[in-house]
Amino acid sequence: MNPFDTHEVFNQAPPFEDVDLFACDLALQEGLVREGGAFAAGALAGLGRRCGSREAQELARLANVHGPRLVPFDRAGRRVDEIEFHPAWHALMTLLVESGAHAAPWSDPRPGAHVARAAGYLLFGQLENGAQCPVTMTYASVAALRRAPALAAAWLPTILAREYDPRPLPLANKRGALIGMGMTEKQGGSDVRANTTVATPLAPGAVPPGCAMDGLEAWRIVGHKWFFSAPQADAHLILARLDDAAPGVLSCFLVPRFLPNGEHNAIRVQRLKDKLGNRSNASSEVEFCGAIGSMVGAPGRGVPTILEMGSLTRLDCVLGSAGILRAALCHALHHARGRHAFGRPLSEQPLMQSVLADLALESEAATALALRLARCVDQAADPAQALLGRILTPAAKYWVCKRGPAFGAEAMEVMGGNGYVEDGPLARLYRELPVNSIWEGSGNVMCLDVLRAIGKSPQEARAVLEQELLPATRRDARFAAHVEQLLASLAARAADESGARRLAEELVLAVQGALLLQHAPAPVAAAFVASRIVEPVGGAFGRLPSQVDCAAILARALPS
Repeated sequence: MNPFDTHEVFNQAPPFEDVDLFACDLALQEGLVREGGAFAAGALAGLGRRCGSREAQELARLANVHGPRLVPFDRAGRRVDEIEFHPAWHALMTLLVESGAHAAPWSDPRPGAHVARAAGYLLFGQLENGAQCPVTMTYASVAALRRAPALAAAWLPTILAREYDPRPLPLANKRGALIGMGMTEKQGGSDVRANTTVATPLAPGAVPPGCAMDGLEAWRIVGHKWFFSAPQADAHLILARLDDAAPGVLSCFLVPRFLPNGEHNAIRVQRLKDKLGNRSNASSEVEFCGAIGSMVGAPGRGVPTILEMGSLTRLDCVLGSAGILRAALCHALHHARGRHAFGRPLSEQPLMQSVLADLALESEAATALALRLARCVDQAADPAQALLGRILTPAAKYWVCKRGPAFGAEAMEVMGGNGYVEDGPLARLYRELPVNSIWEGSGNVMCLDVLRAIGKSPQEARAVLEQELLPATRRDARFAAHVEQLLASLAARAADESGARRLAEELVLAVQGALLLQHAPAPVAAAFVASRIVEPVGGAFGRLPSQVDCAAILARALPS
């Protein structure tokens, strides 16, 4: 030992890095094949290695330490509203876009395309989450833009390109484009029908030369957005009221950042949000000072147009949270295997095994459900799958995202002080977890959406849930009794708003239980049923029954 050292450093687990995140995730591999995305296994293996590399982990750290900065003016005093990012952000965005996370199911449609994309999103979710935000909005925007054929013809070729191009230029000069969103206003929040932003049609002769795309009607937009995500994006989808429409009757508009003539559109970035987490990504407040936009969809049908996007952004909230759960589990379990206390590894101590196995159950169930939801998107032409997705997507967003902060705190506690400090990734992952529960509709909004989806067609809703759940009831009598009670009470409970959270929770747990009973190893399925179906979920993680085979669950969760 060096004579100037006071002690030798030992009993410290090495960082969880230079790991193939796809190869070590058996549940993800199995779910990919089961839900129809097996064709992408080779590409995902490469992505898993890149996301698990030491270099990529360092990019994630740097992008969050050196967050975005608003540059409102250039050195001559001209208004530019540029967002300055660290090079690490651009490297992460390049990785995501080149992998096709923003558009692959649209540019290369095939059976299982959304499942394959979801699996890649789960892998990237274990690396860095801020960069996922503009990618999610771009992915979801395609569904809305296809409602406007002229806009789609102009924008989609550049959106679908697998090239990340951060240059602040008009569309004609871009090699790749990203789309953001701006829905909420100060006075309304989730109640977007309270929006006051107004759009006024411009007569062809009133449009300044080069300020509108050829063949597209132009609208002048005046108002604001309280949350305007990714202000660096090339265009944003927003909601506004037509100047002659009644309050609450909104239309959807695409508002480009630059006009065709190269001028900045009249979108003024007031400030960037100082957020708890998601710090690598820019979120802003803006004012529209006569910005030029184009209508997407029919007049007055803005909310349904945006809701078509919402099902996809909500799916990504589930995927993003499931990815963070998986990352937190891996870091905690890896630490517990490499750390000794009281004469043996932490991972071999019964109470710690119970905590880790409980986390592993939660993570695997979230992954299985997220991939199942992606199959609903792939099979949306099937009315039964479309209805199942309408019911389960908001329910899953509520439950999986709501479980996140408690999960992250427990994983952090496994690592003790090493987990709480900013030197490692757990603190950053923990800060990321609440946003997916808040963004794109809070928990109450999601649960009310579940009630609406069931209430519109209670018999059809029961039928699609029966089809999903009944095959698993033959495998466990306790699960069968639970499903029978749930289905029998479904219609009545869908009419009880005060119980919406409990219903959403039970629906998610039932579907997760069905997936694990049919497809996971017996120790995993039995433990899930015992701890989530037989006994109500509650309290902290680590309350598994004593007969649970924790060692088998942990061996599957992260093979040594």
